[in-house]
Amino acid sequence: MELYNVKGMSCAACSARVEKAVSEVDGVTSCSVSLLTNSMGVEGTAGPDAVISAVRKAGYDAALKSAAEESSSADSLEDTETPVLKKRLIASIVFLCALMYFSMGHMMWGWPLPPALEGNHVAMGLIQMLLAAAIMVINQRFFISGYRALANRAPNMDTLVSLGATASFAWSLYILFLMTGAVAAGDTAAAAGYMDQFYFESAGMILTLITVGKMLEARSKGRTTDALKNLIKLTPKTAVLLTDAGEVTVPAEKVKAGDIFLVRPGESIPVDGTVIEGVSSVNEAALTGESVPVDKAAGDSVSAGTINQTGFLKCSADRVGEDTTLSRIIKMVSDASATKAPIARIADRVSGMFVPTVITIAVITVLVWLFASQPFGYALARGISVLVISCPCALGLATPVAIMVGTGVGAKNGILFKTSASLEMAGRISAVVLDKTGTITMGDPSVSDIIPAEGVSEEELLTIAASAEQMSEHPFAKAIVNASDLRGFTAKHAEGFEAKTGSGIVATVEGSAVRGGSLKYMCGHVDVTGDLIERADRLSNEGKTPLLFSEGGRLLGIIAVSDPIKDDSAEAVKELKGMGIRTVMLTGDNRGTAEAIGKEAGVDMVIAGVMPDEKEQVIRRLSEQGHVAMVGDGINDAPALARADLGIAIGAGSDIAIDAADIVLIKSSLKDVSAAIRLGRATLRNIRQNLFWAFIYNVIGIPLAAGVWIPVFGWTMNPMIGALAMSLSSFCVVTNALRLNLVRVHDPSRDKRLKQEMTLPDTDIFLKGDTNMKKTVFIEGMMCEHCEARVKKTLEGLDGVTAAEVSHEKGTAVLSIDGDLSDDVIKAAVEAQDYKVTGIE
Repeated sequence: MELYNVKGMSCAACSARVEKAVSEVDGVTSCSVSLLTNSMGVEGTAGPDAVISAVRKAGYDAALKSAAEESSSADSLEDTETPVLKKRLIASIVFLCALMYFSMGHMMWGWPLPPALEGNHVAMGLIQMLLAAAIMVINQRFFISGYRALANRAPNMDTLVSLGATASFAWSLYILFLMTGAVAAGDTAAAAGYMDQFYFESAGMILTLITVGKMLEARSKGRTTDALKNLIKLTPKTAVLLTDAGEVTVPAEKVKAGDIFLVRPGESIPVDGTVIEGVSSVNEAALTGESVPVDKAAGDSVSAGTINQTGFLKCSADRVGEDTTLSRIIKMVSDASATKAPIARIADRVSGMFVPTVITIAVITVLVWLFASQPFGYALARGISVLVISCPCALGLATPVAIMVGTGVGAKNGILFKTSASLEMAGRISAVVLDKTGTITMGDPSVSDIIPAEGVSEEELLTIAASAEQMSEHPFAKAIVNASDLRGFTAKHAEGFEAKTGSGIVATVEGSAVRGGSLKYMCGHVDVTGDLIERADRLSNEGKTPLLFSEGGRLLGIIAVSDPIKDDSAEAVKELKGMGIRTVMLTGDNRGTAEAIGKEAGVDMVIAGVMPDEKEQVIRRLSEQGHVAMVGDGINDAPALARADLGIAIGAGSDIAIDAADIVLIKSSLKDVSAAIRLGRATLRNIRQNLFWAFIYNVIGIPLAAGVWIPVFGWTMNPMIGALAMSLSSFCVVTNALRLNLVRVHDPSRDKRLKQEMTLPDTDIFLKGDTNMKKTVFIEGMMCEHCEARVKKTLEGLDGVTAAEVSHEKGTAVLSIDGDLSDDVIKAAVEAQDYKVTGIE
């Protein structure tokens, strides 16, 4: 996504105009304009020149954001608008007070005037005209923006304000000329009567009140970006590098990967790195929201922007510049504010035609009152009231201010929303699917049981298993290798390692073929005694994962690996269930182990024994029942994270999982899942409140200003009151959004259950209808294509087999199974055709 700064926008009609113009550029696939931050995010192949040209043709200006603006500078987010508006407001009030004294003060309450002005109606009119003109000059920005937008056939809020003020001033000027004619004719009574038809004070008051609203709105909008500004301010400015010449202080952006840097107590860590020497505690609250410092020692990782508190640290730089965790967090929060939530499209569609509609209503209002035989001044006042009470800004700000505050609150608590759509979706989730390893469990398994087969020693089993597993990156493999090392066993040379995804491994150890994996996988390759099958089942029921190993067709035994659940997993699941959200654990582990872990965690449903690609299929089917979030941490979770309505990555997980997810949990705590949903619900509720009040304000205000209720109830509205209402409407919307800062994302005491909770199907039925299992059957005896056809026909005739891909050259048949089909049935069917089955995976 390319980010741009956009200048000249004043209301939602402006942002809608810019968005429409850029969306029509060839190569642009999506465009999202934020009125709140005056920024625009564009995706597609269109170049910056074409995008900027489209913005300028629409009557605005744009410039491509630099990398520095995106990630390291808080200047672009500083509130520069409020000081300017404050000066304009003070000057406007000074002239307005004088104007009100001469108009309402003298005319209504008889306040004294200088003797030279007593009875001099023309002089009074001229003074009012000059004072109103001064206010109009001070607030000329409204007129420049408003009439420029009107000339570009894209009227905005400034157009409404400038038209209202201009109409008031022009009518008053016309009355002033009539007054001079009356004086010249010697008709002093008529001249005095014209004094009541001046609207100079309305022109001045409208502009001043709108400026009040603009200043309050700007100040509140400035507060919505506080979280992002505070993150940017955390970016360290310098780093102390250890070089051959000694210690050298350099700008943090000059640090390169591999450099050695030093951090003393009280200093900020400049880049992401690894501790080489030293012991200390580091305050990571800026990134995680966790106030308790984290102890660091050699081998531990440290992040940019965190504070070293007690000891001296010597570290090696790993990720620098825009790749640091802090920079990535800043970019995520910034990008989220530049995107648009789906719910905002309602307001966008209305805003695009809002101003032209209001202008039309104002003209019709004037004509109707003229046809009703009312004086032109009265009719004009009604039309001006319509112009100045209508507020497209409230509509345009209803969503982005809530999104900005919501993402900021999330960032402060270590919950990163990549887009505004992800924040909205978090509020709609009805089911959460949880990966097991590393998400519910610690992700750091260890060997719990070693059960050698008859005639095999513990050392032989563990040594051969570790030799085969030493080339694997799987957590279980590392646990076995660590167990072997702790016992002082020496691993043997292995080669030809191959991982059978979700099943097991194959390797050659000193010339012998070694296999390892699940009971189901190993039963297809070696004879397993009933005693070991029983032991494996017992281990599974205890929440452990039994892994069987064989060498040259000889069963060596079982090594059980356990991965305890995290301390907060059960509490996190309980919180989700308290919100009416259904919880599902999805894992490739065997059913016995999965059921035991699922029971301990308290999930509603356990789906076990699924391959990585099958996880995606399970998510797809679940999504048909409601909005589903997937929580995972591994590479194998990436497809499911991408498929889910909302992908949530554990922060300590792989980069691929983080890239595929919509939300990143920096603290790697499962309780942050419920916190993210809680924040999403609060934000969605806040957006709905804002949109409701923005719509209802205009629905009530416009008819009232037009005088619809005058014949019925006698209700009328002065243009100045309309201007005040317009000023306060946007301020109220922004202030309501700021209430999100009060949301306690980790407090479940106010959680409400969903009105209609998602219904989960029976586990067995669900698996039959959902997991399109793959099995590979190894067959000997197929010689030609006729053999292939024969085996294919036989296998596809079995209940549950949806397709069979048979190859006599490879000696395999790959089955797609939609249901529960045992290996024995498959083997019997193939061997009935005089072929031999050597294994099934």
